[in-house]
Amino acid sequence: MIKRRTLLAATLAAPALSACATTDMRSALPPLPHDTQSYAKPDEARVLHVSLDVRADFERKVIAGACTLTIAARDDAREIVLDVKGLNIGIVTGNGRSLPFTIGESDETRGAPMTIQLNGARQITIVYESSPGADALQWLTPAQTASGKPFLFSQGQAILTRTWAPTQDSPGIRQTYDVRLVVPEGLKAVMSAEMLTPDGEPAEGGRAFRFRMTHPVPIYLMSLAVGDLVFGAVGPRTGVWAEPSVLERGLYECGDMEAMVRTAEALYGPYRWGRYDVLILPPSFPFGGMENPRLTFLTPTFLAGDRSLVSLIAHELAHSWSGNLVTNAVWNDGWLNEGFTSYFENRITEALYGEDRAKMAQVLDWAGIQDAIRTLPPALQCLHVPTDEEGEGDTGAIVYDKGALFLRTIERIMGRQRFDAYLRSYFDRFAFQPMTTQKFLADLRERAVRGDAALEQQLQLDAWAYQPGLPSNVQEPHAPAFDRVDAAVTTFNAGGAPDASQWQGWATQERQRFLQKLPRTLPRARLDALETALQLNELGNNEVLFNWLELVVNNRYEPGVASLSHFLTSQGRGKFVRPLYRALWAQGDWGRPIARRLYAEARPMYHNLVTNSVDRIVTA
Repeated sequence: MIKRRTLLAATLAAPALSACATTDMRSALPPLPHDTQSYAKPDEARVLHVSLDVRADFERKVIAGACTLTIAARDDAREIVLDVKGLNIGIVTGNGRSLPFTIGESDETRGAPMTIQLNGARQITIVYESSPGADALQWLTPAQTASGKPFLFSQGQAILTRTWAPTQDSPGIRQTYDVRLVVPEGLKAVMSAEMLTPDGEPAEGGRAFRFRMTHPVPIYLMSLAVGDLVFGAVGPRTGVWAEPSVLERGLYECGDMEAMVRTAEALYGPYRWGRYDVLILPPSFPFGGMENPRLTFLTPTFLAGDRSLVSLIAHELAHSWSGNLVTNAVWNDGWLNEGFTSYFENRITEALYGEDRAKMAQVLDWAGIQDAIRTLPPALQCLHVPTDEEGEGDTGAIVYDKGALFLRTIERIMGRQRFDAYLRSYFDRFAFQPMTTQKFLADLRERAVRGDAALEQQLQLDAWAYQPGLPSNVQEPHAPAFDRVDAAVTTFNAGGAPDASQWQGWATQERQRFLQKLPRTLPRARLDALETALQLNELGNNEVLFNWLELVVNNRYEPGVASLSHFLTSQGRGKFVRPLYRALWAQGDWGRPIARRLYAEARPMYHNLVTNSVDRIVTA
């Protein structure tokens, strides 16, 4: 159990941190759609501001301290319900006295409801600590980092913030926050917030860093990282945080970041978050990127050495508008975050790198949509996923790529200038607010369609949002640059030798197209020809290498196993890791021993979000 007396005394002695001004909490609460992944009852009482005074305990692998919540509630509200998972709660206080609370039955996914009797309080303090196995937190040993020092980072999306901070963990309940975070001496803390103490302050057992986020955000965006971190500026409001040995590579790769911000602003209005910095995390980070406001978290797998994978930065930057500024109110409408962002990313890519590169990305995404439609159950092919719909499969191609294709269809039919004007207005009018599919479609109809029956019929809005597959008004994208790639595939399939000089002149997307279009089953001699001519096992571009390793596994190609082994044991990005283990497992007596061996070695590096799924794959 938590040492209640010690932690409570420390909390009461700490200076007040809340940056939330006192307001009339009795005002009516704007209604929110029901979120089935949260226990909160925001129409009765909701969190407005989170104030944390906590310590990162690397020895025990816990976040421990106090969380003070500022609340808005109806006059007749007697309680507030929070989301918690695996938290050890010490005591709850408000108005200078203890408040009764209960923690309900725990669900494997959602955790448990924590119900606190308010007794008139509108600011409450919870003394608590996380569990060592908190899903949101990854504690890395010195051996797992580039600097040889310990490292901690959090990953809150979609509903994991409840594993390290007690609050209402629903994307529709926007909250401001401030944090005092104590870390061991010699380490630096950064957060998705304004840094108030860049060098930290003396604190018992280490140094304290203070942060504040004055814009209300969905709380999954409250993220932290602690490690041996240094900073390098890219532009006047952009820069890179990384471990010292990674910084130079990161600064080169992120060299276009300031231009990306200016391009995004020219499209859809001002960047409202102050700074746009990125943090390059150790290889175990499970995603390509995470759009935490002011401080995007990035995987090091995008460090290709030639800026060929910087569309990842464009994507996470675009989230500063779609996702962070206007947010899906419930995760059933996740396409409102990711589909909009994928569309926006492609527009940034077109503006900075040309139409050919943007078109190639669209064609690659189209192929992913077709695969998803072939493999997913109908309900998971819809942009708006019906509540509590269950099913297996990767829905990323629907949420990201079908969503973006929907917006490109509106743009094509309505005209780019008219649609851009609407989108800029959309981000302005709904800034710092939650959004639903229903509300977006109603607004689009009111502001852009304006009762034009012919336009309404052409757009097929409801079919795109609520029906599986693709509506009849879809147009398959075409990238002229892929014509020569497809011709090279045809030549190779007819027995021709791979053209190394042509390969060297191709961009990343062209190389991906070539490998993706090859037959899934190839004779050993043809795989040897590819490897000899193109040196695929030595690729430094992880996106292209992943496409090659898919062929390695599908064809049980022994000369590629060493490359596969290094790939799966040196990074933990779920997009790469899960499909390759799944493919290995499907190869039976050949692939399963390899999967077991590699997973036993790599599992301690992988994030919980990855091990939770790979555990199921390798024991199927």
